[in-house]
Amino acid sequence: MRTKPDVVLMDIVMPRKSGIEATQEILEALPQVRVLACSTVDQNSMVMRALEAGCCNYIVKPFKSEEVLSAVRNAVRLNSKEAEK
Repeated sequence: MRTKPDVVLMDIVMPRKSGIEATQEILEALPQVRVLACSTVDQNSMVMRALEAGCCNYIVKPFKSEEVLSAVRNAVRLNSKEAEK
């Protein structure tokens, strides 16, 4: 990967590749990245699949900007705590 983001916000349902697959590929290449999943699908099975793939959180659309901001801040905190170890 050319960039090394701290946090990735990604939809689970995408045209060419699922967010689950993309999450696994991102974390394989950059294990320190925190992936936040978002989707209009609010099913426990989808949430569990995203978390099992390595997402640190799952946000259901439509969401408020405050929800996303809070989730990103929490993901950055997770990165900071991991870096301190």
